Amino acid sequence: MAHCIFLQVPVRVPISSDSSVRRPVFKTNNVTFHDKSWTSGKPFNLRSENARSRSRFVVCMSVQQASKPKVAVSPVTLEDAKEHPLHLYKNKEPYTATIVSVERLVGPMAPGETCHIVIDHGGNVPYWEGQSYGVIPPGENPKKPGSPQNVRLYSIASSRYGDNFDGKTASLCVRRALYYDPETGKEDPSRKGVCSNFLCDSKPGDKIQLTGPSGKIMLLPEDDPNATHIMIATGTGVAPYRGYLRRMFLEDVPTFKFGGLAWLFLGVANSDSLLYDDEFSKYLQDYPDQFRYDRALSREQRNKSGGKMYVQDKIEEYSDEIFKLLDGGAHIYFCGLKGMMPGIQDTLKRVAEERGESWDERLSQLKKNKQWHVEVY
Repeated sequence: MAHCIFLQVPVRVPISSDSSVRRPVFKTNNVTFHDKSWTSGKPFNLRSENARSRSRFVVCMSVQQASKPKVAVSPVTLEDAKEHPLHLYKNKEPYTATIVSVERLVGPMAPGETCHIVIDHGGNVPYWEGQSYGVIPPGENPKKPGSPQNVRLYSIASSRYGDNFDGKTASLCVRRALYYDPETGKEDPSRKGVCSNFLCDSKPGDKIQLTGPSGKIMLLPEDDPNATHIMIATGTGVAPYRGYLRRMFLEDVPTFKFGGLAWLFLGVANSDSLLYDDEFSKYLQDYPDQFRYDRALSREQRNKSGGKMYVQDKIEEYSDEIFKLLDGGAHIYFCGLKGMMPGIQDTLKRVAEERGESWDERLSQLKKNKQWHVEVY
């Protein structure tokens, strides 16, 4: 249903060609992430001569369109498959893809470096949200002379349409793995992560060997578009959730109209370590009734006991709501370092016992109902 809306807003919006991921720009009739602009599938058609500070317009459109512009995606035939793609390329016959860009995601005070890496697969290695790619770094396997390096798995950090919305790219969120000698405190290059450093050091045009896609436990269930999804991540474990959220809130997908609730918990060291924070904050602004976003900053925040704030502390803080949502059929996801799970499980068990419930029985039921999704590494 169309409505006429009177708008009196400043519309002076600079669009930069700089590719930095730290300064996204959002425009009413365009959606921009990483300072790259893509036209919405439903542009507002506000003429440039009206684009002066404090200008007044009369715009006739639906209220939903006015507040929530989305981006057209292609090819929509990616929605036709009934089953998720799986192992299209294997270790012995990987696909040769091309690096499009490598951008640092974190600020100067972050411990370590995390990069956003866009890869051009030409539409030949399709995937679904929540799946992973395997990457085979160049060089010889030190444990098997004459053999290639072992494959490393990385959760895909984009929707099936990729960052350019054309179905030809995929993005990875990679933390550079370095090793420091505990006695000297000096970096030991011989023990650095081979694949993560290869990826973070890559340049546009470099070739990369891909396998996959693989995985099904983290696939986004879409049988109920009004479902609740509780997403818990530490660090680069946020990767699959970025894909979910782009599909839910950014992309104009003809066959998927999300009407439920998405709730993201992200645990990192400090504010400079937050990943894709500008994107998530934008969803929070545009969809306050459908998206919740809670950050646990271990080096900046304190939990109720005065200790460092970890993601399990945030879960405990909202445990009543979380348990009620799970009772109502919500899906809950965990992704990140495997060391995150014991603390989270202990917290959930303690909360369940305080409620007079058996956590083991509840967990068993969540798994039986396919509400429990875990991918740790």
